[in-house]
Amino acid sequence: MLGERRAVEWISNVIGTLLDWVQQLGYFGIMLGLMIEVIPSEIVLAYGGYLVHTGRINFIGAVIFGVVGGVIAQLFIYWIGRYGGRPILEKYGKYIFIHKKHIDVAENWFLKYGSGVIFSARFIPVARHAISIPAGMAKMPIGKFITLTTLAVIPWSILFVYLGMLLGDQWKHVDEKAGPYIMPILLVAVALLIVYVLIKWFGSSKKKGDAK
Repeated sequence: MLGERRAVEWISNVIGTLLDWVQQLGYFGIMLGLMIEVIPSEIVLAYGGYLVHTGRINFIGAVIFGVVGGVIAQLFIYWIGRYGGRPILEKYGKYIFIHKKHIDVAENWFLKYGSGVIFSARFIPVARHAISIPAGMAKMPIGKFITLTTLAVIPWSILFVYLGMLLGDQWKHVDEKAGPYIMPILLVAVALLIVYVLIKWFGSSKKKGDAK
């Protein structure tokens, strides 16, 4: 019990220190806070929105640096997957909130649906952080990976910076307020995934038909 309490206190202290860091560095603080993946991106982006609310930074800049930081964070995971493989991530992934079950889900999705899932999976809670791992392991072309990741990170960054700005001093409650916004995005992501799978399936069927 005492150990758990100390762990919670340590995490709280780390988060507090990092958010102070974000406040002092402004745009670069948002970018670096997302790059190091120590605390969830929603918290960093919402805090960035709070800084917009206070007038310390502007909305566009917060989103741009949020997108850059978010993409670089996923590139780190991609490179680990590509050069370190699954054993490294199973051992050390917990430090960036990636556990074996996340890797299993992400790998199954990637093997089943292919590289196009990189975009849609960014909005699925269990697979969102881990989908870069099988992309790296499969040596997915880096240009394609960056493009699909950026397209997914943009709306995510806009949403949480906006919510943080809207909530102001109540930015810590962003998880409660995000639900009604995330559900439509999740539905669109799932719809796009279905369309992608259907296109891929029809393309595969057509190739088989032409081969005959």
